[in-house]
Amino acid sequence: MTEKVWLSQYPEEIPTTVTYDDMPVQNLLTNAYEKSPGKVAVHFMGRNLTYKELYESSLKFANYLQYLGVEKGDRVAIMLPNCPQAVIAYFGTLYAGGIVVQTNPLYTERELQYQMADSGAKVILAMDILYPRVTKVLKDTKIENVIITAIKDYLPFPKNLIYPFIQKKQYGFSVKVEHKGMTHLFTEIMRVAETKPINLSIDIEEDLALIQYTGGTTGFPKGVMLTHKNLISNTSMCDVWMYKCVEGEEVILGMLPFFHVYGMTTVLLLTVMKASKMVLIPKFDVEAALKTIDKQKPTLFPGAPTMYIGLLNHPDIGKYDLSSIKACISGSAPLPVEVQEKFEEITGGKLVEGYGLTETSPVTHANFIWGKRVRGSIGVPWPDTEATIIQSSDGTILPPREIGEIAVKGPQVMKGYWNRPEETAMAFVDGWFLTGDLGYMDEEGYFYVVDRKKDMIIAGGFNIYPREVEEVLYEHEAIQECVVAGIPDPYRGETVKAYIVLREGKTVTEEELNKYCRQNLAAYKVPRFYEFRKELPKTAVGKILRRQLVDEEKAKVEELQAQ
Repeated sequence: MTEKVWLSQYPEEIPTTVTYDDMPVQNLLTNAYEKSPGKVAVHFMGRNLTYKELYESSLKFANYLQYLGVEKGDRVAIMLPNCPQAVIAYFGTLYAGGIVVQTNPLYTERELQYQMADSGAKVILAMDILYPRVTKVLKDTKIENVIITAIKDYLPFPKNLIYPFIQKKQYGFSVKVEHKGMTHLFTEIMRVAETKPINLSIDIEEDLALIQYTGGTTGFPKGVMLTHKNLISNTSMCDVWMYKCVEGEEVILGMLPFFHVYGMTTVLLLTVMKASKMVLIPKFDVEAALKTIDKQKPTLFPGAPTMYIGLLNHPDIGKYDLSSIKACISGSAPLPVEVQEKFEEITGGKLVEGYGLTETSPVTHANFIWGKRVRGSIGVPWPDTEATIIQSSDGTILPPREIGEIAVKGPQVMKGYWNRPEETAMAFVDGWFLTGDLGYMDEEGYFYVVDRKKDMIIAGGFNIYPREVEEVLYEHEAIQECVVAGIPDPYRGETVKAYIVLREGKTVTEEELNKYCRQNLAAYKVPRFYEFRKELPKTAVGKILRRQLVDEEKAKVEELQAQ
């Protein structure tokens, strides 16, 4: 077992072990309702929902699911952006004994059909604008009922009347959905369903609360099985890590999508655990985010680097008051140091990098928000979390400073992959969960991610870690965003290519970048090619899709070879 050297770094305010309440996830809402029924739980585009309204609406959804035949262990898919319905359906599904399957609204028909068939979902809740897509994938799935809602359902007057016209202009069509057959309207459910409490026996260590699909950037996405204990424990860890936060007084900005486990834990669950207020933004829009921060005064802002970069590069950022923000944990992608420093300078709050995976509910490491931070480090393991560096070839635990695969243990680690026992077995070695990330630990117990094991570039026999090259590029004043990938090379096997988005009003040539990189990197690490783009492909949470760019390059090579 790895010596827990990092524990000596803990501020005295953070316990090294956390006492978790022995309860299912939905009890977070029950407790918040009982303590603060009149407090605002959700703010959405000008409308507020109290904890009483959220609790009663969730019970209505739960009772209606049971009316539709949903039993304990049945899967219910939620295909929504961040909106009140997503919160209601999440807790409602759990109250009914169901398992939530979070589904990205941006999924194509093929992706949606795969996930519904793989999860065996019986019910799906989706936006009206997605209704045509949903109806096309029902074949070869177990979906028996479709529930449809609309953004306007929870907008205040007169926005609720205006929104359908905006929607038609934006999408070029509007959808009329009727309540008949297997199709049900969310508004009708809220009107007719009962609010009676549902008593269920839940084994928090064994019963699943969530099946969360991995990104699927390589191969088919896998359903990660997260139990009630997984989610309660990780949310509790988050709570103690943010020890200066006050119950009932925080305002948490919900811009990270709830269909990503990071947003679900650090916004949705943490807010309800703290009986505080979440301010929801349905999709990331820089101007909307700045206006919301200025007006709603969020104190916590979990996000991804692309979000902070987008805000920092808005030409009018100086017109908005961002000083309410006191803490941010950045995840989903490496946080460039200069982004961290500039964001803290503008807001006066703290921005630290954290680390985790879907399989770990998701957080395993973070820098201390109000304690020692180390540049370029993902920080130290969270309470009750063990971590080590393993030699992938034989499972040997490596000493400090040696690069290997990051492995973790803890109550937040998944039960396994849905219907994939072989892949579950391969993900663990001697009880350690293998993250697939290469990294190392220093002598004080701080961990560093070098890169994804699959993203490492091997050029002419040299191992090149894209993150190291990206950090250098991010320090160039003309670069707003970048990603580095290995592309096919007939001589070196692979070679380094950088994809770059420039800051507005800035210019730089390939020759200038090449000279700059040679001053800061060993010759074999310097990109051989640079491609300037207006934007980079990303997931909904803002993670840059490096593999998509690699696949594009491979397709180009294959096309040339075929000619």
